[in-house]
Amino acid sequence: MSKVTLITEVESEDKFSFPIGETAEAVIAAVLEREHCPYDVEVSLTLVTDEAIRDMNRQFRDIDRETDVLSFPNLTFDTPSDFSFVDEDPADCLDPETGNLVLGDIVINTKRVRSQAAEYGHSEKREFAFLVAHSTLHLCGYDHMTEEEAGVMEARQEAALQSLGITREV
Repeated sequence: MSKVTLITEVESEDKFSFPIGETAEAVIAAVLEREHCPYDVEVSLTLVTDEAIRDMNRQFRDIDRETDVLSFPNLTFDTPSDFSFVDEDPADCLDPETGNLVLGDIVINTKRVRSQAAEYGHSEKREFAFLVAHSTLHLCGYDHMTEEEAGVMEARQEAALQSLGITREV
């Protein structure tokens, strides 16, 4: 199982009733275990406001609106979760001090965690965990541009969350 080093930055004043770092680490580890990641990884997690994520979405995606989560992968996969290329060029993939695979950055809009949890009728922890799982899959090279890709991501997200007992009822 991959060890996850999470670098967390909180830029939002929203507080949650669950431990964000512990929850994010568990979800990332569950996703990476299912994806057969052979490395210990480093992921940055930043919690932001509507305004901050809108600015990022505009700057990096040319979309001028808020969103729930943004993913900034450090790696480019030819095939999702095929980590075989890392050994070919470790200097571009691994932190030289720790040897960890630098997977990328996850940015979560805390207001959307709250509003989407209420909208979908589940807990804020479930919504947060869902967004972390979704973003982690993006960091592993998955996308949801087609119906087929979306179905693959949805199944993988749900399997990881189920393995942790984070269901829609939690």
